[in-house]
Amino acid sequence: MAANLRPGGAEPMTDINITPFVDIILVVLIAFMVTSTVVATEQIPVQFPEAATGEESGLTSLGISLTAAGTLYIDGKLGDRDALRRAIRIARERGDDVACAIGADGAVPHQEVMGIIDIVRQEGVNRFGIQVNPVPVPPEADRKLP
Repeated sequence: MAANLRPGGAEPMTDINITPFVDIILVVLIAFMVTSTVVATEQIPVQFPEAATGEESGLTSLGISLTAAGTLYIDGKLGDRDALRRAIRIARERGDDVACAIGADGAVPHQEVMGIIDIVRQEGVNRFGIQVNPVPVPPEADRKLP
């Protein structure tokens, strides 16, 4: 707080400048938002299988992750198969064009992944993708077959 100490001066100045305070709070808020998204994405332990033909789709409206332990996450939240059905129905009721990104650990049995795909298809979602770690195309793929 500043005061006018001049002799014979007018009333003391009692204003508080809060601009630096607001600047600091905004920087802290931005730092928190950035770190919270990094922490949230690193909590689901999934090692995607490798594939040379994986590509970016950008059409995800619902993220589904299945860990090696068989734990199911729906948009980063712990869930089960019934919760997956509810999440798809809620998205469809909102009028969203639902597209699912299904990420399963490479150690998950094929039957479990097919079970998730089956639920997605039963709920009327025909646009879905399997998340993979992209690898280079092997040189033998360019070779002509006899």
